[in-house]
Parts: sequence; C-alpha cells; structure tokens
Amino acid sequence: MVNSIKAFVKTGLGAAACNMLVAYAAFMLCRLVFFLVNYSTFAPYMSWNLAGQMLRGALVFDTSALLYLNSLYLVLTLFPLHWKENAWFHKIAKWCYIVPNVVGVLANLIEAVYFQYTGRRTTMTVFSEFGNENNLVGIFGTELLRHWYLVLTFVVMAVALWKLFRKPECRPRNLVAYYVLQAVSLVVFTPLAIIGVRGSATAGTRPITISNANQYVNRAVETSVVLNTPFSIIRTIGKEIFVTPDYMSDEEMERIYDPVHHSVPVDTLNRGKNVVVLIVESLGKEYIGYFNGGKGYTPFVDSIASRSLTFTYSYANGRKSMDAMPSILSAIPMFVEPFFLTPASLNDIKGLPSYLSQFGYNSAFFHGGHNISMGFSAFAHAIGYDRYFGLDEYEQDDKYDGYDDFDGKWAIWDEPFLQFTADRIAEMRRPFVATVFTATSHHPYKIPEEYESVYVEEDGLEISRCIRYTDMSLRRFFESVSREPWYENTVFVIVADHTNQNRVPQYATDLGMFSVPIIFFTPDGSIRQQLCSDVIAQQTDITPTLLGFLGYDVRYVGFGCDLFGADPADTWAVNWNNGIYQFLQGDLMIQFDGEKVTAVYNFKTDELLTDNLLGQIDVSAMELRLKAIIRQYMQRMNGNNLVVRE
Repeated sequence: MVNSIKAFVKTGLGAAACNMLVAYAAFMLCRLVFFLVNYSTFAPYMSWNLAGQMLRGALVFDTSALLYLNSLYLVLTLFPLHWKENAWFHKIAKWCYIVPNVVGVLANLIEAVYFQYTGRRTTMTVFSEFGNENNLVGIFGTELLRHWYLVLTFVVMAVALWKLFRKPECRPRNLVAYYVLQAVSLVVFTPLAIIGVRGSATAGTRPITISNANQYVNRAVETSVVLNTPFSIIRTIGKEIFVTPDYMSDEEMERIYDPVHHSVPVDTLNRGKNVVVLIVESLGKEYIGYFNGGKGYTPFVDSIASRSLTFTYSYANGRKSMDAMPSILSAIPMFVEPFFLTPASLNDIKGLPSYLSQFGYNSAFFHGGHNISMGFSAFAHAIGYDRYFGLDEYEQDDKYDGYDDFDGKWAIWDEPFLQFTADRIAEMRRPFVATVFTATSHHPYKIPEEYESVYVEEDGLEISRCIRYTDMSLRRFFESVSREPWYENTVFVIVADHTNQNRVPQYATDLGMFSVPIIFFTPDGSIRQQLCSDVIAQQTDITPTLLGFLGYDVRYVGFGCDLFGADPADTWAVNWNNGIYQFLQGDLMIQFDGEKVTAVYNFKTDELLTDNLLGQIDVSAMELRLKAIIRQYMQRMNGNNLVVRE
C-alpha cells in the first residue's frame, strides 16, 4: 500500500494532487489568520454548526479559486506528451504553480487588514479605487511594520509552498502506460475542473459568484470568511456591474417607487441661506457620546448635536469614502460597486451645487488630499462645484505650512486644513454651498506629534485618539466661522462617510456597521433641536432635505426623502452589504439577496439582530418596494437617466 502511494505520487497526477492539497492548506491557513485578525467581528456569533457550514462553503470557493490560479500548471503537468518530462520543463511548471499561489496567499493575508475598512472581500474595482494614489508605497510600508506577524506568516507560507512542491519522475519508464495514465487523468480531470470552477455539478446552474457565499452564513458580513480574495477579484473581472432585474413591468415599478422629486416651495423663509456640509472621515455613531449615554470621544460634536436635528436611526449607504460623496451630495446610494469606479460614472449627473447654482449659489469643495485622490475632484467637478481646494491649493497659501502639514499618508491634518477651509469660505460670494471632507480620523490612525501626549488611545480603539483630535479640529473650525457675518444665515450638516473600528456589539452587526450621525444645525434656530426616533434617515436624504428646507422649486432624481416633508412611516434606508440588500422601513429590516428575502429583523427592539423573523411577519410590501428601488437604480444607471430631462 505504501509503495503504491509512493508510486502514485511520482506520477504527474499524483504530484499535482499533492501540490493542490498544499495550496488548499495554504488558503485555509490564510482564512484562519483572517478570522483571528478580525476576531471581534465574527467570534461573538460563531457556533460549531455555523463553522461547519462556512467550512463547506470555503472548500467550494477555494476549489474554484485554486483551479483558476493553477490552471496553467495543471495543464502543463497533465498534458500527455512524454518529451516534456525533463528537468527544465518541471522547473517551468514549478514556477507556474508557485507564483499564482504565492500571489493568492499574499492577497488573502492583505485582506485580513483591509477588510477592517471595507467590511467585504476586495473585488476587481480595487485597481481603479487606488489608481490615482501616489502614496501607496508609504502606506504599505507602514502596514508591514504594524502587522509584522502577517509578513512573517507570508514568508513562512511562501517558503512552505516552495519546499513542499512535488514533481513527477522526469523519465517515464513505459511510454504506453504513461500515455494511457496521462490521457485518462486529463479526461477525468477536465470535467471535474469545470465542476470545481463552476461550484456545482448540477446542469443548468450558473457558475458561483460572490453572492453565493450567503447560503453558508447567517450574516452578510460572514461571507468574507467563506470567500477568498483571489476568487472575488477573478469573478469580477469584466463583469457587468449594473444588471436591470426583471422583477416587474416599468408601469408597476413607477407606481411603487419613483425617484423623481419635486421640491415644492411651500416655505420660502430659508431661501438664500448658505450651506456647509461637513463629511467627517470615519465618524461612526459609536464614537459620539450624544447617542451613547455620554460615552464617546466627541465633546464638541455632542454639544452641536444637542442643539440640532438628529436621528436615533441614521445610516450610511456604503462602507467606503467614495461611496459617501454620491450618496450625500447626489442622493445616489452604493449598490454592488462604488459609483466612481463604474462606467456609469460617465453618466449625466447633478448634485447639490448644480441644483443650487440656478438660484445664484456659488460652490466649493475642500479635501486636504492630493487633488486627484480617490476621484473626489472629478466627481466634485461633475456635480457642479465651482472650485476645488485640495493639497495643491493649501500649499500655495503662505499663511500655512504647506506640505509640512501633510500627514505623510493621505492628506493635510484636519486642524490646519479646516482653518484653511474657514478662510476660503469667508472669501466666497454669498449665498454659497461649501463641502469639506476631513481625513485625519483614518487608518493608520496618526495624529500630529504635538498632540501625541494629549490624545491617547481609549477602550482598545486605535481610532479613538484621532476622533478626539478631529473633534477638537471641528471645534476650532466653528470658533473661526462663528465670527463671520454669514454664520447665522447658514445651515450646517455634519455626517460621517462611513463607520470604522467597533467596540460595542450593536455597532458591529450587519446594520450597526452602517450607523452614522446625520446632524442638521442652524445657528439661528430655524431648524429646531430634536432627536427623532420615528424617522429613518440615510445619507441619500441629505440633498433632498436641504433642497426642501431652502424652499426652491427643483425637480431632480434622488434615492432618498425630504426628511422635513416626509411622513415618518414613509422614510426608509437601504445599503448593500456583501451581496445582500438591507432595507429598513418602520420597525423592520429585511435582507434581500436579489431574488428572495433571507432575513427579517425588528432592528429597534433586536439591536444585535439575533431573532430572524422570516416567515413570521408579512414583508411582501417591503420586498416589493425594495425591488422597485433596485430596478429604478439599475435601469437609470444603464440608461444614463440620473437627471430630470426637461
């Protein structure tokens, strides 16, 4: 028996089988590392039954990915030509095995860190996302030092893949036996490989995609444990991002949900008010004491919130910075992929500044990063901002220290850049709409050296000291602008782009990871202080709400509500979470995989989302409305119909 096994291992098929088993082990080890690095996200909800389901799913997706990665190696090894059986050929075959698998291991290990900022596995759009960044070498260098254990793991695994590689005998002893075995191996392997790549042997089924991982988990975020990064990237290469589903007719869709809004000027008292939108990097609701019984890191934001209109239930529409701008400024949520990174980004589009420009508003957008960073400047230009102030403009201002104020990774520190912003806003002709996107409260969680001893890490959250620094920077910004003559006649909006690190369990759920503040503040009190608990607010509500508040007659496309004019029962929120649509209305949240509802929760009473009410409550009306929203979104994206045609 032992001799038979040794003889089999010496064959091409046997050697290939051994090498594939090693690759499987490497991917599984990467998955274990991924789980441990993100332990707090997954462990509280883990059970042996769930672990078994996830392991079964992991084998399916790893099989597909490894067959993609090793296709050339396997073909070279199994193709029946005896003249290829020589040392040089097997060296080539070895490199065809080592390089793809080492790259796959590297991608999986990098994901263990990157997942903390996206909440999902990386897809092909990552190459577009960072295509304009020139600071990646420094960022990766910092991460290598911070996560040295991942570097060590990678080195050990790469060496193991090299050392454990098996190659067959170079010279076949019996050519007839060789050709028969190789031919049979190839004939048997080919259909098995097709089944493995497709993820199913069932005729008529489509090849598995990222969304199929949801069948092995209880929560959408857990799909990231089941999936692997090579599969997620490979399966999104060249894929059509926006597919219009055939849920219903156009007539029924229009009847159920129409995103075309008409701001009727009922109250014109607020016409001419200036607008300042502050998009604060990573300011998750978890960090704000006002929403958490006083426990937080934002004394200034707390003081503003206590004098503002805020919401108990308010949510981001995405998990990345580039998801936030279209949501907040154009009422376009993120479905499937960030709008910036899709062909639809070339569509005709409008936003808050272009809607207000027809009423005499001038506009400016501020972000302290490189002027092409994250595609912000391109989008700002597309939706009508008159001016863009970035790192280039900051360096030209002699009042400030230029590049010396750069944080070394992403942007100018918040404190000086917000003061620069206040200076530039003061020069703007009124009325104006100004938007600033802060940057410091971001990985790698650095603050200026002079504040290192002032703000320290709290509660095991690295970001906590950055939040305190940014809160101080916002306080100084408001101190500066409060002395300006335009201040009293301005409506301020404070909103986060997305959430970040979590400590409190309720903010780590599928819904909690989208929980951000939405704060409307007017110094003159024209928006009264209130913490609304009967309204569901989302980022895409901000532009409709501002247009309604200002009292101008505007027709526009927007996937949100005017929160001042809507019936609270009709307010809603939607976001895309690892292949699952999450839709909130009333007291309920449904999760929808594109074909059917997979979960129902009373998110107001079940904060940890532990009690799935699927089958116990009729949510057919919610499902139908969500389908209409999805169909409207996809159809308008594909048809370049994001603006009202006069």
